[in-house]
Amino acid sequence: MNAHDETAIENTDAASDAQPSADAPTAKQRRGFAAMDKEARRELARSGGLAAHAVGLANQFTSEKAREAGKKGGAAIAADREHMRAIGRKGGLGKRGFRKDRTDAK
Repeated sequence: MNAHDETAIENTDAASDAQPSADAPTAKQRRGFAAMDKEARRELARSGGLAAHAVGLANQFTSEKAREAGKKGGAAIAADREHMRAIGRKGGLGKRGFRKDRTDAK
């Protein structure tokens, strides 16, 4: 073994000592957006939104689009007739002044 080999062995030993053992708990390193403070994240998101609007790629959520989305959601829920029957029954039994036994509503 020559001097160069001994130095390489010492360097690998030092490197293995620097790494935490499997038993020792390590703190998770925060990177990217998690490492930024709230204001820096907010400013970065704002600049991205402004850029998207400037290029014309941002979503313009209008009342017409909201209406279409509501129709899609309503149609999906209404397709489950058993669910609609159950919520209608609950509403009827919860009506003020209803005097019958309420045990059949679930």
